[in-house]
Amino acid sequence: MKFAIIKERKNPPDRRVVFSPSKLVEAKKQFPEAIFKVESSDIRVFSDQEYKKAGFEVANYVSDCDVMVGVKEVPIDALISNKKYFFFSHTIKKQPYNRKLLKAVLEKNIELYDHETIVNEKGFRLIGFGRYAGIVGAYNGFRAWGLKHNSWNLPKAGPLPNQAALIKELNSLELPNIKILLTGSGKVAKGAKEMLDAMPIKSVSVDDYLNNTFNEPVYCKIDVLDYNKRKDGSVIDVFDFFNNPQDYDSNFMRFAKVTDYYIAGHFYGDGAPYLYTRDDVKSKDFNIKVVADISCDVDGPVATTLRASTIADPIYGYDPESEKEIDFKNEKAITVMAVDNLPCELPQDASEGFGEQFLQHVIPAFFNNDANGILQRAKITENGKLTERFSYLQDYLDGIE
Repeated sequence: MKFAIIKERKNPPDRRVVFSPSKLVEAKKQFPEAIFKVESSDIRVFSDQEYKKAGFEVANYVSDCDVMVGVKEVPIDALISNKKYFFFSHTIKKQPYNRKLLKAVLEKNIELYDHETIVNEKGFRLIGFGRYAGIVGAYNGFRAWGLKHNSWNLPKAGPLPNQAALIKELNSLELPNIKILLTGSGKVAKGAKEMLDAMPIKSVSVDDYLNNTFNEPVYCKIDVLDYNKRKDGSVIDVFDFFNNPQDYDSNFMRFAKVTDYYIAGHFYGDGAPYLYTRDDVKSKDFNIKVVADISCDVDGPVATTLRASTIADPIYGYDPESEKEIDFKNEKAITVMAVDNLPCELPQDASEGFGEQFLQHVIPAFFNNDANGILQRAKITENGKLTERFSYLQDYLDGIE
């Protein structure tokens, strides 16, 4: 089996890669029968020379390979027919902007595997950049706070080499006695929590957070049953919430009353209550001043997120009264950081971590007859058709939404 580490061609440029040189050495050691070839790239965070030094062939053409492994969507004109491809296709939620891409994949008889569809038997994702989104998102939120209040001026995350450098910058700050709220229980929240713990900021319980004041900055990490309550007042479990979100109302405002800086690292499911609405933000009880919306569901459960922002221009202001965007420095503004591709700002660490997951979960499937069903579950297209698991995309392909 011959694998190609393909060049990223999407704009804006993405410097991440599935396998760093060191991780590729590990892969070759574990699977000596595998052949790895690297497509030449002048934007990748690791240079062609680093791959050559590690013993791998670097070339401008990789059409002799069987499996093409990338990060972002591959432009249609760069797709090679009759190959297996791994990349984030952004099609499984019927994203209109990539319908043509999925059609081209079928026309070119490509077997498509989306990194998002690589799941275990229970449907939990095995691979992603979520942790790094959390790391950069938490950092960017502190940066936004400093710019909003003219209290510090952190450098952008992108030029800094790794997580350790971000932590060093954060530890140079003199924080006021603010309360920081973090929602979520997955990889994104874990990454954000790493940053808060490294500063170090004291973690407190829900009761203490809601009812006490502190002479130091503190944070509270909460999950769905902390900020949602059943309409009938009963308490069951998180699975009831996931299965019956329509039976719940948001209980988030009790946190919004006492929170200064909010980090949104949760997953939002269809039918779940919004955490807070635009009307909630108008309330005199709404105290949040800075929102780092890492989840970035536009015009969704975090009502202050009007749009995704960019790495180049990551911060904007939300005016509660007009419900429109204003300068984040305006005294009326709630400051919002809602970059939707945060891991791009930490390409080296993100690539190392992603490669570790890919090596653990995906590469073995090619050499153990897919014993755990990883490839079978992840496969979106085969023989020019959608697989049964993804047949729900047919109306999307046909132009019906």
